[in-house]
Amino acid sequence: MVQRITLAPNGPEFSRFVMGYWRLMDWNMSPQQLVSFIEQHLDLGVTTVDHADIYGGYLCEAAFGDAMKLAPHLRSRMEVVSKCGIATTARAENAIGHYITDKDHIVRSAEQSLTHLAIDQLDLLLIHRPDPLMDADEVAEAFTALHQSGKVRHFGVSNFTPAQFSLLQSRLPFTLATNQVELSPVHQPLLLDGTLDQLQQLRVRPMAWSCLGGGSLFNDEKYQPLRDELATVATELNAESIEQVVYAWVMRLPSQPLPIIGSGKIERVRSAIAAENLNMTRQQWFRIRKAALGYDVP
Repeated sequence: MVQRITLAPNGPEFSRFVMGYWRLMDWNMSPQQLVSFIEQHLDLGVTTVDHADIYGGYLCEAAFGDAMKLAPHLRSRMEVVSKCGIATTARAENAIGHYITDKDHIVRSAEQSLTHLAIDQLDLLLIHRPDPLMDADEVAEAFTALHQSGKVRHFGVSNFTPAQFSLLQSRLPFTLATNQVELSPVHQPLLLDGTLDQLQQLRVRPMAWSCLGGGSLFNDEKYQPLRDELATVATELNAESIEQVVYAWVMRLPSQPLPIIGSGKIERVRSAIAAENLNMTRQQWFRIRKAALGYDVP
């Protein structure tokens, strides 16, 4: 079974691996097929599910909700995350894509997510992207209102810089539970820009999206040296795949990231979680870093 991990002081307890539903509409599952898939990853211990209002052109949450209506008893076995704060042109009223973090939008978005997901409470709500027009006091008001109404248990952010995280945290009486960030061998800026250092300092665990580089790790010719090194390390660790090695590389970080799995194939979910059993050495970790970046440490 997958390890359980507390996201932050007084924060929620999540599964170490998170099931991401960003591409749900691409999986072409019927509601009943989705119920089966949910049951299978819950049985594996992957109990945390990640959503956002905009996923699938604003359709993913409702599709997930159709499955939940068939099996409402599954709600007690999972932790549900959603995100808000982006407005895309998938909705006619949005002439241009933009960020929106005013109080009314945050509250309305959370309430719509609850309706679409067919649940009564979100375990965690995140601001999806930093908004240049974000008023931290107004976001805090929205979070407080949603918490007091019982609609959201915990709050966090996604893709925030340390300064943006600190700004919002300064307005809140409770600890932000996470910063969900892009993290992989092919995307390493956060390793040295202070983002993960801040989270480690606060004992807040990041959630890591696109650990596999959105597929580019497997398809882009420039990452062939990285694939070769991952294959070598996979052999050394008796790993089944280079995917497992990538997840182990992410989890080796002392901030203890929670990788988000983006596949609708239960075999790949089962394979991913086996990465918990890989004990990667420091030198193996740096070999992968070097293969991805193309240069050694200074």
